[in-house]
Amino acid sequence: MDEQSAGVLPMLRLMARDAWLDHLAQVPLFAECDKRQLQQVAAAAVEISIEAGKVLVREGEPGHECFVIVTGSATVTRDGATVANLGPGAVVGELAPLTGGVRTATVTADSAMEVLVIAQREFNGLIEEVPGFAVQLLRNLAARMTDES
Repeated sequence: MDEQSAGVLPMLRLMARDAWLDHLAQVPLFAECDKRQLQQVAAAAVEISIEAGKVLVREGEPGHECFVIVTGSATVTRDGATVANLGPGAVVGELAPLTGGVRTATVTADSAMEVLVIAQREFNGLIEEVPGFAVQLLRNLAARMTDES
């Protein structure tokens, strides 16, 4: 590798990281986060691909992570009845890491999806260390509670 190529690779990695942070900033759950906080989110999350028809979470089963839909869509069912349709930016399964309890609904991918997975330990760390994440999480939960009442 020549000197010029050696200098380009770190620049490309930096550009890719900045593009990823810009991408995260577009997710409503992370909208209140500054760049440093987005870096913490990026370090805590893993992006995975989900095939259409796959169940992300199943009602009544224990859960230890939450998901943020980046692309694609999913249907939420409770007791077999559809209660919501979700798309990019929606958060799935955030109650289980908070409570240590079971899933309150089943979420099934309607299309191929890209999702961020945040495990319980990382999720709790984000709540403690990233105020923007905690504030938006509370807003999401409050909105859901008022929608269900």
